[in-house]
Formats: sequence, C-alpha cells, structure tokens
Amino acid sequence: MQYNFSNFKTELKKVGDFLSKEYGQLNIGRASPMILDGVSVESYGSRVPMKNVASVTIEDPKTLRIAPWDKSQIKEIEKAIAAANLGLSVATDDLGIRVVFPQLTAETRQSLVKVLKEKLEEQRITVRRERERIWKDVEAKEKDGKLTEDEKFKAKDELQKIIDEVNRNLEASFEKKQKEVMG
Repeated sequence: MQYNFSNFKTELKKVGDFLSKEYGQLNIGRASPMILDGVSVESYGSRVPMKNVASVTIEDPKTLRIAPWDKSQIKEIEKAIAAANLGLSVATDDLGIRVVFPQLTAETRQSLVKVLKEKLEEQRITVRRERERIWKDVEAKEKDGKLTEDEKFKAKDELQKIIDEVNRNLEASFEKKQKEVMG
C-alpha cells in the first residue's frame, strides 16, 4: 500500500495561497484593490467587508477609486480605511473616495521586506508542522502494519520532494514580491 499524500498536497496549496493573499494585502506603493480586502466598514449596525458596500477600481498606478453604492456610507468607509492604518491617504469627492498610495521611502521598503520575510517564515513553520504531522502518521501506519518499511522510506522520500517543491514556491513568491517592493 502506498501512502496517500493528496490531502497533504491540498493543505500545502492553501499555505501558498495564503502567503500570496497576505502579500497582496501589503502596501507596496502601487494601487492594488487587494490591500482593502481586510478592511471592514460599519454599515447599518454591522461590520461588513469593503467589497460589500462599494466597488473598488484602479484609477491610475497610484490611486484607487472607491464608489460606494450608498453615498451616505462615504464617511464610514473613510473612517474604516483610516482605522486600518494602511499608510494610505484618503480624499473624498463627489464620485466617492480616492485612495492614494504614497511613494515608498528606502526605509519603508526595508521594513516591508522584513514583513515579507516574517510572513514567509510563518508559512515555512506551518509547512514544517504539516510535515511532522504526516511523518508521524506514516510511522503510525508502519507500526500498525499498514505500511512496510520500504513503503515508509518511499513515503519519506516523496514527503521530502513535496516539501522541497513547496519551499521553492514560497521562496519564489517572496523573491517576486521583494523585487516589486524594492523597485
């Protein structure tokens, strides 16, 4: 019997997707609607995601346009963006809200790279935890007689190949984002 890694691969794909999402929500000096994904707005007595109260579009490389569906929500959206502390400047006009991404300084770029590294390391730790969980499962199956010793070592080799691939993908994602940040 061969060990089945399909659930493990699915979990690791989630790790890569999560890292990409986290990187997308960082302000790298270019307009990206994803940065507002984590912002929730007070709307009619409850907190809802920004995308539920307004459309967010890219106006130019440094500016987002937020067009609320209900114009009475403009002040609440403005407050929510300010409270999110994303380092963005907000200006209200007759069409809605303009969110301007400031030019990044060298110091800001360096601190962003540190944040990118921290997020990468968090995901590497998650991958290591998953690897340990799977390895314990493989060893348990061998003890129970469901796997032979040869199958156990084949599973170990396969596990390492999968881990190496995931780590390469995470590193590639980090390097790509680092290049964007550093300009």
